[in-house]
Amino acid sequence: MDWTDRHCRYFHRRFSRRALLYTEMLTAQAVVHGDRDHLMGHDAEEHPLALQLGGSDPALLAEAVRAALPYGFGEINLNVGCPSDRVQSGTFGACLMREPDLVARCLAAMLDAAEGRCEITVKSRIGVDEQEPREVLPDFIDRVAAAGITSFAIHARKAWLQGLSPKDNREIPPLDYPLVHEMKARRPELEIVINGGIPSLDAALEHVAQGLDGAMIGRAAYHEPANILGAADRRVFGAGRDVSAEEAVTAMLPYIERERAKGEKLNRITRHMLGAFAGRPGARLWRRTLSEGAHLKGAGPELVERALGQVMALAA
Repeated sequence: MDWTDRHCRYFHRRFSRRALLYTEMLTAQAVVHGDRDHLMGHDAEEHPLALQLGGSDPALLAEAVRAALPYGFGEINLNVGCPSDRVQSGTFGACLMREPDLVARCLAAMLDAAEGRCEITVKSRIGVDEQEPREVLPDFIDRVAAAGITSFAIHARKAWLQGLSPKDNREIPPLDYPLVHEMKARRPELEIVINGGIPSLDAALEHVAQGLDGAMIGRAAYHEPANILGAADRRVFGAGRDVSAEEAVTAMLPYIERERAKGEKLNRITRHMLGAFAGRPGARLWRRTLSEGAHLKGAGPELVERALGQVMALAA
């Protein structure tokens, strides 16, 4: 939430044509009763694209799926892994790990509403609070799979809903990658995608080489998009070529021009581009130039071009 908006996704798509991108998590309530075009509208170039939903009311989730279908998402994912306070107060997200039967009913309703027009998937933790993951995760998977779900993305950390902030919940609870691999060995017919603390494309590919069906990368892909996404099409999908940060930034300029003409502020776009040159000479200058100038009145693509020129000059 507040990260993978449409500007972020459009930028990430400049690096990879094939990696599956995810929307911010939207509540079923917001999708059903809110401004649908604002919440779910996106550029066709963002595909393949999955919509993340949060909720715990089967009927409301089914209605949200029906509302989302005209927008053409290839996948709609029920998030049962987010530990945010906002999520807990709405009785959805990671706290639903305690209610696998309710999760199964929610997903069954979503499947019925989708009518085969898009895939319905689930993202979970390995457990929450006092739960023993090796006991609750297999049972959770079995109950949800019995409802017809065949694709699971599993964040390999327990979530502590009391005492840890959402940020801490992404970093402090220990990772248990072997448990996720055990779930794939136990239910080989299911698609099992691993998530949590994956720092590089090499690490993601190692999980796949060991038998998992995929790897979901969040923070590393956001903060180092060139390092993670730039080589993904070639290394993961065996197609295309590597895309440099310079190429991706240059490809954003027409988009920035279009969005500025609609009245969008430059900093709402460039805040997602600050990590483009992570680990390279000029990365700090790039971030500073955009951070100091993008919020100013009238700032547009020429600022991005200037920042890019500064980085390229250092590399020459």
